[in-house]
Amino acid sequence: MTQANYSPLLDAYGFKNGITLKNRVVMAPMTNFSSNEDGTVSKPEIDYYIRRSKGVGMVITACVYVSRSGKGFPGEFGADSDELILSLRELADAIKGEGAKAVLQIFHGGRQCPPDLLPDGQTVSASSVPAELPGGGQGPVPRTLTDEEIQVIIADFGAATRRAIIAGFDGVEIHGANSYLVQQFFSPHSNLREDRWGGSLEKRLTFPLAVLREVKRVVSEYASTPFLVGYRFSPEEPETPGITMAETFALIDALKEEGLDYLHASLMELWSLPRRGTEDSRPRIEQIVDRAGGAVPVIGVGSLYSAEDALKSLDTGIDLVALGRPLLIEPDWVQKVAGGRASEIKTELDPAAQGELVIPDPLWGAITNTPGWVPVKA
Repeated sequence: MTQANYSPLLDAYGFKNGITLKNRVVMAPMTNFSSNEDGTVSKPEIDYYIRRSKGVGMVITACVYVSRSGKGFPGEFGADSDELILSLRELADAIKGEGAKAVLQIFHGGRQCPPDLLPDGQTVSASSVPAELPGGGQGPVPRTLTDEEIQVIIADFGAATRRAIIAGFDGVEIHGANSYLVQQFFSPHSNLREDRWGGSLEKRLTFPLAVLREVKRVVSEYASTPFLVGYRFSPEEPETPGITMAETFALIDALKEEGLDYLHASLMELWSLPRRGTEDSRPRIEQIVDRAGGAVPVIGVGSLYSAEDALKSLDTGIDLVALGRPLLIEPDWVQKVAGGRASEIKTELDPAAQGELVIPDPLWGAITNTPGWVPVKA
């Protein structure tokens, strides 16, 4: 395939709010476990982002906790205090200095948080329902959030957005996927409430939409230049009861009605098929794009290692292609495509290349100790 065949990936992309990306390739958000204990971004983390920001049009950072009760990972950086703005600015400057737009993913882990990372050791969620773990076990039983606490967390999402604006980010992405707190409120598995925050499908949408409204309110108040607001979601849940495709369509409809700059579908495999809630047998991503209906751009992600895979992904109708694990393996992915060297893109991790790949020790350990998470060169 000649370089010209990949031009759709390299075309500039403009959002309706005026922000333009130099191409349609996005670095997907990936936890790297490498921040400082005080929630600041570490030097190895900055170097890791610089190494991957030169080619892509936009970088979505690893998730940052908006509340101290929502820290979901060891080595996660934070956005829960004004004292962290300088650290956030250093990261935003590093990404933007390489020519990419910088988007901060904002998050609360809810019941998924390791208790030993929390100030009081107590996880919280929409209801006191533990997570189902692989192999049949259960996570810690979370404490049900009170109405007042819920409103504080919503305000925390807004405060984190204000800090992102001051720090110079080009946008924020609300993390409503991967079974974290925003999804826990939307899910019939984890939300058993019977108040205004749960019960019917409409009430389970209350928290996600309240977070979005607060984020948009803060953007309207504090941002003097165009600022992106995106929303990441998981299309379905394996649990019964759990989120179905039909409920996902309702979520998309509600988000469209509120207005936002993009939707980001969280998938391990882009072409994965639906489990339930639709009679349509096409891949989930195609149905998501159809439901978005052109009213809001869709970012697709999921095991797109080669240039051919990424180019083919555009056939689903997605507007932007997100690469996560492929950029761990091949930080020069976009540059090789642009330079007519797509055949040289590495699709397997070289176990001897940590230094060349600029991957911090904690992340390198997580990768190499998790069989199958990325393809490894023999």
